[in-house]
Amino acid sequence: MALALDLNNEVFSSFLFYATLLLLKMYAVAILTGQLRLRRKAFANPEDSLRHGGLKFCREDADVERCRRLHHNDMECIYPFLFIGALYCMLDPSPSIARLHFRIFFLARLVHTVAYLFALKAPTRSLAYTVGQIPCFSMAFKIVVNVASYW
Repeated sequence: MALALDLNNEVFSSFLFYATLLLLKMYAVAILTGQLRLRRKAFANPEDSLRHGGLKFCREDADVERCRRLHHNDMECIYPFLFIGALYCMLDPSPSIARLHFRIFFLARLVHTVAYLFALKAPTRSLAYTVGQIPCFSMAFKIVVNVASYW
């Protein structure tokens, strides 16, 4: 049997795969935010606006703010998933069940991102958010149940 946090462990390798995809998605949103700032000339800091045309460009833009809110929501959801998922891997769960948890979360975050960026009709975004939280709560519950006997 492979160690819990070993690349030969099927569960941990699956977790690393989806975790890396999620982090790459977050980088893509961050890059998109920066590109929108440049295209829309909507800079958050005076020194940036001075470099790109003057203080009048130190302003907010609706699309830039939408990207920023998406990135913030990603941080609120993906970082806890990374922590809970790593702990969950240590419980030696069924590889197929673990992969299902990771895949559901990843796909839900992708749908959430698309819904946020393209302002899709409600409740698409909130449903994607909720679906993504289900595997997180499931993994957290399994962790608590497994360690509760040590209290």
